[in-house]
Amino acid sequence: QVQLVESGGGLVQPGGSLRLSCAASGFTFSNYWMNWVRQAPGKGLEWVSIINGGGGSTSYADSVKGRFTISRDNAKSTLYLQVNSLKPEDTAVYYCARWAVVGRGGLLDYWGQGTQVTVSS
Repeated sequence: QVQLVESGGGLVQPGGSLRLSCAASGFTFSNYWMNWVRQAPGKGLEWVSIINGGGGSTSYADSVKGRFTISRDNAKSTLYLQVNSLKPEDTAVYYCARWAVVGRGGLLDYWGQGTQVTVSS
């Protein structure tokens, strides 16, 4: 069965960095675009970033562009998010999610359990 397991979150001071990981299993990882999505306390889901199956194409939300970097290691079936220059407003639960093509569109069909990132002094 498909499983996505995030790790790497924690408490960090403003300006700090973390590397989030998402270990995937149960499917051919390299065949899928993968995403990071976050949810801040009391707010809705916010899409953060996406990467294609080969890792050569990425996109970011304006709120994180220039500070966050998405990458993947298909040999290890692992997705990463390097988060730098963290701000208090980056505090959220970070989820990895698989993008499945459906017709001419798609959906995020599998999600991990999330990893908490807290930015505070």
